[in-house]
Amino acid sequence: GVWFGGGRQWRFTKAYGGTRTEKEFHKVLERGGVIGGSSAGATIQGSFLARGDTRGNTIMVGNVQRGFGFMRNTAIDQHLIARGREKDLLKVLEDRKGKMRKEFDRAEMLGIGIDEDVAIVVRGDQFEVIGKDKGAVLVYDPKSWKKETPDEKKWVTLINGQKYDLKVRKVLR
Repeated sequence: GVWFGGGRQWRFTKAYGGTRTEKEFHKVLERGGVIGGSSAGATIQGSFLARGDTRGNTIMVGNVQRGFGFMRNTAIDQHLIARGREKDLLKVLEDRKGKMRKEFDRAEMLGIGIDEDVAIVVRGDQFEVIGKDKGAVLVYDPKSWKKETPDEKKWVTLINGQKYDLKVRKVLR
């Protein structure tokens, strides 16, 4: 297995992106191994790197955009509720300033916001939320939004024990 710790997520990309080491990370998963991470180590697992700017971690669509893509077509953020970041992934998924590179399919992108004291365990096309009852995972699916959808209705909240299907994009329980 592989574990990615916290810090600045772009540093993982700068150190391992496009290298043999990154290829070996993917091979760990292909062999049935486990990859995990906390904070920046969770964010790096998405295909799009939220907060991946070398100038500061408040810039959502920054100058380093590629994560490792262990979870394809996702943008992952962390510390959501604890730091008042519930609306931050909207900046990535809506990309009103047009900063997201063309290699990313924004129309297919799913946002996953992981709060403190919880984690997601991904198996195939589903994940389960585990952790303390006070924590939550927020899932942002732009395909479910209408133009008039208020920001506060653009995510679903999952708590400990709930599952989400990434392929059909719905809460299972």
